[in-house]
Amino acid sequence: MLMPNRVKHRKVMKGRMSGMATSCNAIDFGDYGMKAAECGWITSRQIESARVVIMRGMKRGGRMWIRIFPDKPVIKKFFEVRMGKGKGNPEEWVCVIKPGRILFEVSDVDLDTAKEALRLASHKLPLKTKFIKKGDELR
Repeated sequence: MLMPNRVKHRKVMKGRMSGMATSCNAIDFGDYGMKAAECGWITSRQIESARVVIMRGMKRGGRMWIRIFPDKPVIKKFFEVRMGKGKGNPEEWVCVIKPGRILFEVSDVDLDTAKEALRLASHKLPLKTKFIKKGDELR
C-alpha cells in the first residue's frame, strides 16, 4: 500500500476541505481521466483497490497514472478510551481530495474500455467522480 517513507511531522491536524482543487485539475499524462466531484479523504487501501479494478478493466492493455498519494496520517485512539492522555497513534494514511482533482488517468485504450474501467473504479471510492476526456477537464 502507498505511504510516505519519511514525514516531517508524525501527527498532523485534521484540516479543512473547502474550495476547489487548484493543482492537478487537468489531464497531463493520459487521454481519459477520473475527476473528483466532491471533497473527502481517500485511504491508501481505496487507492490500491481502484488501481486493481482499472488494470483488470483494461485487461492490462493500456497505461495508467495515479495522480493522488496518501501523505496525511489519520490518528485513532482505542475504542472506549477515556478523554485526555494524548492524541493517539497513526493508524492509516489518507489523501485529501477537493472537487476538480484528477484522481486517475488512462491512455492507449479505446473510449468504451476506459469509461467502463473508470466507472468500476469509481465504485471503490467514497466520493462522487466524473469521467472526462483530454481537453474537457476545465468545464
